[in-house]
Amino acid sequence: MKEPGCALCDAPGGRVVVQAPRWRVIHAEEAGFPAFYRVVWQDHVREYSQLPTAERHACMDVVTTVEECLLRHLAPAKVNLATLGNVVPHLHWHVIARFDWDSHFPGPVWAAPQRTVDKERLAGVAARLPALEQELLSLLPRSA
Repeated sequence: MKEPGCALCDAPGGRVVVQAPRWRVIHAEEAGFPAFYRVVWQDHVREYSQLPTAERHACMDVVTTVEECLLRHLAPAKVNLATLGNVVPHLHWHVIARFDWDSHFPGPVWAAPQRTVDKERLAGVAARLPALEQELLSLLPRSA
């Protein structure tokens, strides 16, 4: 079920990497964070607990796969997982590779920057995303 006027019902929310009937993985265009992905539930659901058990498992399997690919391809210091929905009340998970050199580390990506962005390192991460996304396409079941 879609809800008119919801940003994630009306538009993808970023560049779609892989999509299935119940979810989509998008690459978010977040400046300074080249490995910022979102897993978006297709139907308009506000809370994770509102999903039936099988759908909760399916959702977390996708989140886990994205996290594992980030770890394997990018070797970040940490992967942040967040589901807030304060501004967009549509179930979605932020899956963000974090590096000890990124502008906000160890604070959250929404905090104040602590250092200048290292553009060469950001470009190095961005250069590895195509291989990561190819693996996501091969691992995630698009019929699910």
